[in-house]
Amino acid sequence: MLNGKKILILLGPNLNLVGIREKGVYGDETAESINRQIMEHADQVGYDCEIFQSNHEGDLIDQIHSAKGQYDGVVINAGALTHYSYALRDAIASVRIPFVEVHMSNIYAREEFRHKSVISAVCAGQIAGFGKNSYFLALDALHDLI
Repeated sequence: MLNGKKILILLGPNLNLVGIREKGVYGDETAESINRQIMEHADQVGYDCEIFQSNHEGDLIDQIHSAKGQYDGVVINAGALTHYSYALRDAIASVRIPFVEVHMSNIYAREEFRHKSVISAVCAGQIAGFGKNSYFLALDALHDLI
């Protein structure tokens, strides 16, 4: 860890099934492989990084609440919760640390309901459509925010 910054990667519902579900959208590389690469990239840019995935909205909210004072920034792929979870949005707004919203797919090229993010207004920015590289770009973006 070069810069002493701690980063939390939050992954929402069904992201544990990347590589198994909807391969045409998410590819066939497993979640475990992608998570390992995220950790390697974080290490390369000098972050102490942890990854937390849950299929339960409340668990993600609890992680967000506990992030204040524990992490310098958060990369969040909230999955489908992105499009309707005002509770997640309010949790992000309450902790006042930089969040970067991430989507592996281009949510604007998919179904209409995916075009709206209720969390983007409380995130520093959004990166979408670059597959696993979206996570790497988000980690790089945090450099200037923390």
